Amino acid sequence: MEIYRVGHYGGAGARRMAAGEDVPVQRRTKPEADPATGLIACDWPASWTLDVPEDWVSGFFLAVFTSQDGYRSSTPFVVRDTERRSDVLVVVPFTTYQAYNLWPLDGHTGKNLYKGYASEGVIGGNEVRAFRVSFDRPYADSGTARWMNMDTSAARWLESQGYDVTYASGVDLHEGRVDPSKYTVMLFSGHDEYWSQEMRDCAERAVGAGTHLAFLGSNNIYFHIRVEESADARPGRVVTCYKEAPDPEPGTAGPTVRWRSLGKKHRKAEQGLLGVQYNGILTEPVPLVVKESKHWFWEGTGLRDGDEIPDLVAVEADGFNPSMPRPEDTEQVLLSASPYGDSMGRGRRTQNTSLCVNAEGTLVFVAGTFHWPLALSEPEHENKQVQRATENLMTRMLQPREAPVS
Repeated sequence: MEIYRVGHYGGAGARRMAAGEDVPVQRRTKPEADPATGLIACDWPASWTLDVPEDWVSGFFLAVFTSQDGYRSSTPFVVRDTERRSDVLVVVPFTTYQAYNLWPLDGHTGKNLYKGYASEGVIGGNEVRAFRVSFDRPYADSGTARWMNMDTSAARWLESQGYDVTYASGVDLHEGRVDPSKYTVMLFSGHDEYWSQEMRDCAERAVGAGTHLAFLGSNNIYFHIRVEESADARPGRVVTCYKEAPDPEPGTAGPTVRWRSLGKKHRKAEQGLLGVQYNGILTEPVPLVVKESKHWFWEGTGLRDGDEIPDLVAVEADGFNPSMPRPEDTEQVLLSASPYGDSMGRGRRTQNTSLCVNAEGTLVFVAGTFHWPLALSEPEHENKQVQRATENLMTRMLQPREAPVS
């Protein structure tokens, strides 16, 4: 057992915080999927428990397991310190991690909120997916959650720049452990697609309290979920999302569908908070095409309108949709307009990086692409212009605001 904290650490990328003695383990029985919901939950007893030392700094951590025969796996977790005020609270998207987790990849059992096995060794689609997924199971493959590198890249860059950061998860927002007024910025570092009503309420309270929001990825707040207790009544262990299927227990927050499908006239569409929303999937990366290059956001990058940052728009993209709600009483600037072809056959689309500011000067930033956080510190993606623009954003968000005139 080894525990690592992700950070800059002179370019090493992580620091080993603890190494345990050998832990005797036993082979456990793999659970079968619940026939009604597809839920796969392991009721295994704990083989080892970590008591987090009081002097550990809040952060993004990995528990790394090495078996006697040399096989390695890992589990990500966050050490939070919600009692401490910090300039920046980094929120890690664990609900989305679990939505994509297809464990076990054994040829017939595994399911996530997208797919499952249609037949032996053949992965199918929505017709065999789960409606509920559990945190009580390992992550597939090596234990690295899908698109976790967006979050680790952002964490390494933020800490390399010396920002005052603490960390929490989306489940912490859901369960009310986060007081957004304690932070100058709440920064969502990765692909944060699956949100409960409680999570969104927290983000909206943040803006109301004058806390800036920064979303470094794309396709955020797309699916409405419930975060529910396990069969033995432990809270926050199950992510539920029925999507197109009938939701048998919608509750007061409404069914677990796309946020833009809730309420009359798309009243709860994610663009109403974010300023932009998911609009397509890319087969291959395309350049981000710069707009509003004289805006302070692009200062010092050397970029002009129409200039391109290669391969920055990738995987999924956001854009402004004039038929959807937009944040009330705000000024919005679209900092890019990047054409691309949607891989799902939905035609040509335009990616937009967006910045909204309300009357109190509170900012909501959305990068609108998966590759933005990777460009901060992943060696094969690193881009100095993206780093400078993000530095400009953080500088503006962290500067004191003028007191209102009485």
